Amino acid sequence: MRRRLIQSTLAVVLVVIAVFGVSLVIVETRTISNSARERVESEAVRLASIVDSRLFVAQQVDAEVLRKQITQDRYYAVIRIPGEAPIEVGPKPSGDVIEATAPGEEGETVTVQEPRSSVTREVGRTLLIIALVALLAVVAAVLLAVRQANRLASPLTDLAETAERLGSGDPRPRHKRYGVPELDRVADVLDGSAERIARMLTAERRLAADASHQLRTPLTALSMRLEEITLTDDPDTVKEEATIALTQVERLTDVVERLLTNSRDPRTGSAVTFDLDEVIQQQLAEWRPAYRSAGRAIVSSGKRHLEAVGTPGAVAQVLAALIENSLMHGGGTVALRTRVTGNQAVIEVTDEGPGIPADLGARIFERAISGRNSTGIGLAVARDLAEADGGRLEMLQTKPPVFGLFLSRTAVRKTADGDDEPMIR
Repeated sequence: MRRRLIQSTLAVVLVVIAVFGVSLVIVETRTISNSARERVESEAVRLASIVDSRLFVAQQVDAEVLRKQITQDRYYAVIRIPGEAPIEVGPKPSGDVIEATAPGEEGETVTVQEPRSSVTREVGRTLLIIALVALLAVVAAVLLAVRQANRLASPLTDLAETAERLGSGDPRPRHKRYGVPELDRVADVLDGSAERIARMLTAERRLAADASHQLRTPLTALSMRLEEITLTDDPDTVKEEATIALTQVERLTDVVERLLTNSRDPRTGSAVTFDLDEVIQQQLAEWRPAYRSAGRAIVSSGKRHLEAVGTPGAVAQVLAALIENSLMHGGGTVALRTRVTGNQAVIEVTDEGPGIPADLGARIFERAISGRNSTGIGLAVARDLAEADGGRLEMLQTKPPVFGLFLSRTAVRKTADGDDEPMIR
């Protein structure tokens, strides 16, 4: 592309030089020739007037007197006076000449000649000047063409490299602009695509991390249930464990669906009115074996038969994250307490452990932030799940640690004007 731009620009300049240069040469040649003829005619008239004036006062007219009147021996003059021999002044030219004859009032004639070679030399000098100007124009055109080609070709090379980086999985935007509106528009589109690809990759990595974290504990519990089934011959025990295992499989399915929905659009939810007691008792049943193995207890208290608006599976996942966090990092008995504040139902999860370090504070909900050697994902995912259902997860106290899950007790729908309106249950 660079070579084509230079060649096209140079071709245009050469055509312009050829058209205007030839015209200029023709005009200048004619102008110089006409000017030379006018000079010779003017010189003949001048010499004729000098001869007339001397003859009028009866002064001598000879070659010595007239030689002083010839300009720098440039011309050759022949003066013919009636009854006298012709008078020649100046060097006689050879070859082609420019000639002019002027008559005098006393009957004399003055013929002046100039070598055409002088005109040719003047034309040559003019052509040389025109050629030098044309050469300078060509050089300037080449330099400008190279500069313009680099200005256009280099950005295209950069944009091609950016597109190649996007294709190879490097979505970093360059935010580089070139001062050319069309190229800057392409750069804007590529940077926007890079940012979208980066967000998509981040969402995929986040989904993979969240799924790994959220499914690890339920899969372990399901595996333990299945092992118990294989080790017992009691039909009642097998039936009980199989029922629990099926419940856990349903919860796993709900977890996967919820994670996928959250990864596509965190605002998308399937909130319903449900009984908090059922979700809490389900979590107590699932986590009691793990707490018994650790020599600890998990209990519930507070207001009963509370109804809240949300997704039961998501609320169960939030509680599971808080209970697992207490199991790994807390100590003593873990208590789940329900209460009502305003139009919200609150589930508090606390334990008797040392609490959360002061340097963590509210950062405990940030990803990759953990007080011990853990992933730091669980609480971040729990907060995202709570907010996706229209609730919120907060740390109410650091020592002893108290987490509060706030859920609305009234379903809300959008009116035609876009305002929130409570739904009558």
